[in-house]
This record gives sequence, structure tokens and C-alpha cells, in this order.
Amino acid sequence: MKDRPEQTQTEWQTNLQSIGAREGFYEALGPEHTALFVERGKTLIVTFENLDHVYGNADDRMPWGYDFVTSRGWSMLGLMAHDWTWYRDCDVHDFFDRLREEGFFKRFDKVIFYGASMGAYAAAVFSSAAPGATVICISPQATLDRGVASWETRYRKAWKRNYTDRYGYAPDMVSDAEAVHLFYDPRAALDAMHAALFRGAHVHKYRCRFMGHRIASLWLQMGVLKPVIEGCVAGTMTDAEFYTLLRRRRETPRFQKEMLHTLEGMNRPKLLARYCRAVLARRRGPHFRKALRAAEQRIAKYEKKR
Repeated sequence: MKDRPEQTQTEWQTNLQSIGAREGFYEALGPEHTALFVERGKTLIVTFENLDHVYGNADDRMPWGYDFVTSRGWSMLGLMAHDWTWYRDCDVHDFFDRLREEGFFKRFDKVIFYGASMGAYAAAVFSSAAPGATVICISPQATLDRGVASWETRYRKAWKRNYTDRYGYAPDMVSDAEAVHLFYDPRAALDAMHAALFRGAHVHKYRCRFMGHRIASLWLQMGVLKPVIEGCVAGTMTDAEFYTLLRRRRETPRFQKEMLHTLEGMNRPKLLARYCRAVLARRRGPHFRKALRAAEQRIAKYEKKR
């Protein structure tokens, strides 16, 4: 039995419009993007994501962190894209120009721009509309401009868009931010190359080894996404605090499986065997037991040859 009746996407968007009219505003930004503003307190969180992902996957069908943000008395401006647009659209650019010119962001004591991957790129570039903002970027891209990032082989669908006009090159757009918190996996080569383009004393980089590109979803499973966001919002996040939070990865099945796949590709059977034994000492795991047997066989074969 389903907890709530199914809504068509049209009905769902009508509901968002009602929420916006009642608590802030809801605005269609051309055919590809929408914005929902919910006013609460003097801290504003600006988020970016794919609208269809919200409709299909979010439990409450609200922009990321709606309950998390509003329950803390923060205001929220949620930008949603109908496709993988990277928010490269004049209607979106005009929207942020207008908010800046009208002094919208000056109404708040603290403004935070947040996003992951495509959303992280958008958070970085549009933060320039609110100088002094805090920016939280998880696995961001600096640009998809082929003249600058010809080495970027992903996101082919978005390559054709213009990354050289307003709000274009993310490392330049965050120059007036108060702080930029950038999270990435240095072992994910393309993400590391984008991260290297962000520079400055106000750019704080946190290395999330063995977490791949989908860091935010892994953090959700680990239960650390909200503490990380809260620390960045409060301005209290430090390297020591972050890496202490990251210790929870050791008990997270998804991280353990990703570590298993990484170690299997490293041709180091003794290290693989030690890791499998450590996991199996905590829980049952047929994949780890199978990998352990294979590693022990390889070790025995090697020892026999010596």
C-alpha cells in the first residue's frame, strides 16, 4: 500500500506553485528550469538539482533538503532543471541578475549555495550574484567548455551549451565568495582535474578518497551529509572535524564494496585479503568471502613458487 496517492508531474508542479504562492514564490524560468523560494529565517540556502530527479526519487518530492533546511528555520531557494542543462540558460542568468539587482540576497544575514556535480557547478557560478556567500560544492565541474576542458569525456549531452558568457567559468565566479568548501575524490581523475582549477586562500578542499563521483549519495547512507552542511553553514568545518565524520565510511556497505572493487584491480592479494577479513569480522558478506578465497589462493600460489 502506498502512503500517498500518485500525482502526475503537472499536478505536482501545481502543488509547488501553491507552496511558492503561500510561502515565497514559484517561478518558471523558461521551458527548462524552475525556482521555488520558501521564506523562513535570515539564513538562505540556494540549491540546484534535476527537477525530474526530485519528482521521481525524493520521498517528499521537494527540492533537496527542504525539510532539513526549513526545520532549522532557514530559508530556501531551490533551482530545478528539467534536463541535464548545467543551468546554461539565459532565463536562469536573467533570474540571478534580477535577484542581485533587486537586493534579494541582501535580505539575509548568511547566504549558502549548495550543489553536487551539475548542481555544484551551478552553485559555484551563481554564487557570484551574492558576493560574500558561502559555497558548498561536491564533485563540481569548473566548466564544460571544450576549449578549456577538452579532457572532460563525460556529460556529452551538455557540451554544446555556452560556457563563456555570463556565469561561465566556475573558478572565476567564486572569487568574491567568503568561503568555498570543495569536496572531491582525488582518485577520480576527471573530478580531481576540475578541483585543481579552483584556487585561492578561501577555497577549502577536502579529499574524499575511494568515494568516486557520487559522494553526496554515499554521505546520505553514512549519515554525514547533514553534519557536513551544518558545519559549513556555521563556519565551523575544519579538516579534523570532516575527516572524523568520514570515519563512518568504514561501516558503510556501499563504501566497503567500492573499496573491494578498487583493491581487486590493484593486484595486491595480501592487502585485499586483510581488507576482506576486516569486513567479515564485522558482518556477513558473500562477496567479501568469495574475494578472500580468491586472494588466499593467489597468495598460496605465489608462496609455492618462491
